[in-house]
Amino acid sequence: MNAAQHALRLQSTGVPSPVTGALRRPHVTIRGLSKTFGKAVIYDNFDLDIPRGELISVFGPNGCGKSTLINMIAGLIPVDAGEILFDGMRLDEIKFGYVFQNYREALFPWMRAFDNIAYPLKMMNVLPAERKARTERLVAHLGIKLDLNLYPYQMSGGQQQLVSIMRALVVEPEILFLDEPFSALDYEMTLFMREQLQKLFMDSGTTMVLVSHDLEEAVYLADHVLLLSRHPAQVADFTLVEAARPRTDATLSDAGFVRTKAHCLEVFQREVRRA
Repeated sequence: MNAAQHALRLQSTGVPSPVTGALRRPHVTIRGLSKTFGKAVIYDNFDLDIPRGELISVFGPNGCGKSTLINMIAGLIPVDAGEILFDGMRLDEIKFGYVFQNYREALFPWMRAFDNIAYPLKMMNVLPAERKARTERLVAHLGIKLDLNLYPYQMSGGQQQLVSIMRALVVEPEILFLDEPFSALDYEMTLFMREQLQKLFMDSGTTMVLVSHDLEEAVYLADHVLLLSRHPAQVADFTLVEAARPRTDATLSDAGFVRTKAHCLEVFQREVRRA
């Protein structure tokens, strides 16, 4: 079982939220997190709180543990020590989604796009008619204009990644993890997908945690930018991005946005220079 299949299994085993009239949104609490790979200490007694209903970008020096962090939160990598709770609950008590960088390996090539999106519902033992109805509702709600009868290999990279994101959203996750989801796309498709992700976030209100290697992207998409130090990683800064949504090309030249990006760059360069 590869990482994509393991994530699909994990994200489909959560229990439904109580009927409260609103989605239960997680507040992720991380305490005392530790992780080593061989002799490399990646995290040592690491603490973090992730606010509900925000899009958090994770940025930092190469090898600092950005992807490792979200993989531990999502249960794809075991922790050596520490505790991760979602509103006081364990991972297996909530529903979450995960979008991988390599969309080609994440989708099932023998399934049409529609069936790829609906697959987590099948794993949850949702009846076929309800799977079809829920998938159609999601597509309609998002206003996605794609031929979902196509197989992944008949679609562009951006279209495949969009299918991956919709598959992660179909379970109505309380939190969505995205591990450098645009890094394998060309620049034109990356710009398109950034706008699609922003729209999805604004429409769903789902807490999202995005690992990015592009500082401008990290700031542009985020409510907060989590800046990590070199390992053992600590929180170098948790920068608030105050730019109003929806963000557009004009946002990139806004004085407040430029100041925030400059501050994040200063913190990043300080951490890169650390021995």
